[in-house]
Amino acid sequence: MNDVRVAIKYDNVFVDADGNIAGHETGDTLVRRLLRLFPNSIVIGAGPRKGNGFDVLPLEFIGGEDVIVINMDVIDSVEVWRTLHQNSESPKVMNFLWWPVARFKSHIEKAALALSVALFPTFANSERTAGEAREIVSKWDAQPLAERAIIAWVNLGFRHEHVQPRREATAPVVLYPAIYVTAPKRPQMFFDIVERVHEHTDIQVEVRLTESQLVSEIAMRYSRRDWIWIGPLTAGRDSYWEALSRTTAFLATAEQESYGLMYVEALAAGAIGIFPNLPWAHALVPDRYPFFYDTPQQAEELLRRAVTQPEECLGEMDAAAGTGFQRWLRSRHDDDIFERVILARVNQWFDATFDLPKSLSEV
Repeated sequence: MNDVRVAIKYDNVFVDADGNIAGHETGDTLVRRLLRLFPNSIVIGAGPRKGNGFDVLPLEFIGGEDVIVINMDVIDSVEVWRTLHQNSESPKVMNFLWWPVARFKSHIEKAALALSVALFPTFANSERTAGEAREIVSKWDAQPLAERAIIAWVNLGFRHEHVQPRREATAPVVLYPAIYVTAPKRPQMFFDIVERVHEHTDIQVEVRLTESQLVSEIAMRYSRRDWIWIGPLTAGRDSYWEALSRTTAFLATAEQESYGLMYVEALAAGAIGIFPNLPWAHALVPDRYPFFYDTPQQAEELLRRAVTQPEECLGEMDAAAGTGFQRWLRSRHDDDIFERVILARVNQWFDATFDLPKSLSEV
């Protein structure tokens, strides 16, 4: 029996009226994963109140001796520690770094992040993110601090049982693989390329965005095309995977990703991924993956091939993986592995004795 509880800090978390973690973004999904992994946890937020299987408490209400705080916001871990230190001699804090380090541009933010990673054990969502964390610590921290850094990582992965059988659409479906149309995602490049493909090939484009992004200028402008559907995120997990099951291809245009869960899930559903020739994208697929582009013209040609010759393209993906693309993907992007590794690290770093929940140990 473990007397220590886990508290999850994610400033954007929203607990709905039924006591569930609402939202479709990666952060919301990760909070739900952690709650499943650590039953009877605490979600730090406006409270106190009861959630569905967890408590909601303000940070100030938490006693630090018997609680491990997993901070998904990372940059403010020093302040989290100071708040807990008012009620505890030895607060327990760890970072969960699940977004690109490059999101921070100012020197103050970079220095604050580097200090946080040096002072508190940090678990990263991919090897790439872990490498970025080590780099910023080395660059911004004094040597005695940098040498203290404890960083571990594992790919987030996806739940294999969520994948649904393929459903072929009337016309090839091209997915915009993001929920934001912010500048780092380069949405204008995406729309320029799919427009040129559409001039010669019948395609349907699907774009699912968060509510705030639906009223952006670019989303409203392109929603007027009858072959482009722009709408809200799917209502739940089943409808999300159902939509992926009929997706022919996706065109990735992002400059940076810390991991890329949406791309991995779309690939697992059978979609053909067209990627920019960037390190974050290479980290997701086999070394000989054939669908990388350096220019918009190359992306256009690859996407045209994907929607007109999907079986041939899928065959090339299988050949690149050697033993079959889906087998390769499942062996390297398995969220069961993620859950086992992060649990082991929590036990190691805080001398805890959390066991894998029975529902997960049987997977």
